[in-house]
Amino acid sequence: MDTQCGDLSALSISDEYPSTGSVEPVHSAGTPQGEGEDNAGGFGELAELPIEINERRPTCLRCGRPQKVCLCPFLPVRPLEVSTSLYIVQHPAEESRVLRTVPLLAACLPPERCRVFVGRRFNEERNPELAAVCQDPRTLILYPGSEAENLEDLSVDFAAAAHSVIIIDGTWSQAKDMFHRNALFRSPKQVQLNSSVSSQYVIRTQPTNMCLSTLECAAVTLAIMEKNKAIEELLLRPLQALCSFQLQHGAQVHHSKEHLLRNGLYHKPMPKNKRKIKRMERLVTNQNI
Repeated sequence: MDTQCGDLSALSISDEYPSTGSVEPVHSAGTPQGEGEDNAGGFGELAELPIEINERRPTCLRCGRPQKVCLCPFLPVRPLEVSTSLYIVQHPAEESRVLRTVPLLAACLPPERCRVFVGRRFNEERNPELAAVCQDPRTLILYPGSEAENLEDLSVDFAAAAHSVIIIDGTWSQAKDMFHRNALFRSPKQVQLNSSVSSQYVIRTQPTNMCLSTLECAAVTLAIMEKNKAIEELLLRPLQALCSFQLQHGAQVHHSKEHLLRNGLYHKPMPKNKRKIKRMERLVTNQNI
């Protein structure tokens, strides 16, 4: 999820479509019929003008970015060799985000080591592959909470057998909804990261200073399970390049809600919902969320 946590948007150009319905000329009581016909003729000429269709900018097939701002120079030359398989369950809203991190993650890993499933609801009938992964005792699901164990503290030899990790990709509220509404996600062992690293994904607002993007979660997780700190550094390079480019071209640093509230910089109207108010109070008092 741009979870243990949730991309400024590039220009999106949509095509224009002419109306297909026919319009009958209307003559008002104060308009001579001849004048109306002249106006109709003017509109007819406008209708015959050629329509300019704007095409989307060419996109890099590997990193998914527009070719002019391709991030491939910051990706590993070859996909990283890892034994851990990642299964990203992505909320549909994340697909439309231009600066999402999952495409960068997928570009760094072999296809068989990073699978993406898009949707809100998953079950055994519609998603047999994902269901099989969830039922495998070697599968973990990365989602923080009172029942989650710290991944760093598990007494598991990840080198003895290949493991899989499920990561939910979405905002906090989206991830929470997906986690609690999908029975499949009750089967894997629930884990969380005990990392004190602050997120480098500074072009998107996070709830707290310690929340991480999906790419950052994956980078830390793989570094732990593969016992290779270099993996984290390699996976974070394209994210660092993305944020640097956006900041150089007008993007602003997005402080977390926790930072804004603590420093009196949160200028949005406070919520009226009591549950949301209590959640914001916990952010200020640094309680677990």
